[in-house]
Amino acid sequence: MKYVDEYRSRELVDKLCNTLHRITTDPVRVMEVCGTHTMSIFRHGLRDMLPDKVQLISGPGCPVCVTPSGVIDGFIELASRPEVTVTTFGDMIRVPGARGSLAEARAAGAKVEIVYSPMDALVLAKERPYRLVVFLSVGFETTTPTIAATVLEAERQGIDNFFIFPANKVMPPPLDALMQDPELQVDGLLCPGHVSIISGSDSFQFLVDKYGLACAVAGFEPTDILRAIVSLVRQIQGKRPTIENCYGRVVTRKGNVKARGLVEKIFTPVDCRWRGLGVIEKSGLGLRKAYEHFDATKRLNITPVESAEPKGCRCGEILKGICGPRDCPLFGRRCTPGSPVGPCMVSSEGTCAAWHRYGGLV
Repeated sequence: MKYVDEYRSRELVDKLCNTLHRITTDPVRVMEVCGTHTMSIFRHGLRDMLPDKVQLISGPGCPVCVTPSGVIDGFIELASRPEVTVTTFGDMIRVPGARGSLAEARAAGAKVEIVYSPMDALVLAKERPYRLVVFLSVGFETTTPTIAATVLEAERQGIDNFFIFPANKVMPPPLDALMQDPELQVDGLLCPGHVSIISGSDSFQFLVDKYGLACAVAGFEPTDILRAIVSLVRQIQGKRPTIENCYGRVVTRKGNVKARGLVEKIFTPVDCRWRGLGVIEKSGLGLRKAYEHFDATKRLNITPVESAEPKGCRCGEILKGICGPRDCPLFGRRCTPGSPVGPCMVSSEGTCAAWHRYGGLV
C-alpha cells in the first residue's frame, strides 16, 4: 500500500529502535500530546520496543477528554429541549457528565444524532426547517476550520435554524500552563501532527525559547513516531533543544495559512476551562460578534457551570501527565469501555481507552 507500508517497514522500525538503544544514556521523559499518538504507540507496540530509560507520558491531547463535566451537562440540557436536535461526532455521545450522557438522554427521548462532519449538521438543518439543529463544536485546531466553513456557509445560505455550541480549544496555551506545573517533569514533547498541519511547527517554538524544551512534530505511523523520539533523545542528551519537524510531508513551519485565516474570521480567542487544568487564558474559541447569532448558548440561554468530577476518577490528573491510568482506582474495575466513569475511557483518543485496549489491566 503506497504511502502507508513505507512508514511501517519492520526493517526501518528495527533500525530506529537500535539507534535509540545505542544513543540513550540517561533517563528521558517524553510527553506525547496527541491522543492519536497515544493510540498509535499502543497499537504498534512501540512502548515495548523503546529503551527502559525512555519514558512516555500521555498529555491533554484528546479534545473530548478535556471538555469539562459542566459543558457536558450543558450539552445534555440542550438535548432536553423538545425543539432541538443535537448533532455530534460519535466520541462525545457516551461521555458522562454529572447529569448522565447524551446516549442516556437519547434513550430517554432526546433528539441526538451522530454526524461525520459539521456540514452534515447543516444539511440536516436545511432538511428540517421546523427544528433547531445544534452542532456540538468540540475539537482542536484540526477540526475548527471545517466548523468555521460551515458557519460561513450557513450565513451564505441564510439558514437560521442551524447553531453551534462553541467548545473548541487551541493547544499552545495548555502546554504553556503544563510546563509551569512543578509536579510535571518532562524533558521533551512529541508535538501533535494533525494540529501542526493547521498551526505549523513554529507554533511550538515558544516551548523551546521559554522552557528549553526539546520538541519534535511527528506523524502517526511507527517510523514517524520513532524518528521523532530519536530526535528528542538527541536534542535532550546533546542539550540542544529545538523544534524539529519530523512530519515534513504534510507539516510546514507556518501551517495552513488559509485555514487559519478562515478560523480567525469566524472565531475569537476566549478564556476556557479544561478538565484537569482549570481555566486557561485565551485557550478556547468563541464566535465573533458578527456570527454570534449562530451561538446556541446565547440563543437558548445555556450557561455551563462547573460541576464535580466523579468520585475517585483521576482523568484530570491523567490529562496533566501526573499519573497514569493504572494509578486510578476505578480503571478496569468500575470504569471500563462498556461502563465508563470518565471521558479518558470513552474517546477513541483517550489515554485510559488505549491502556485498557492495548496495555493490559495489571
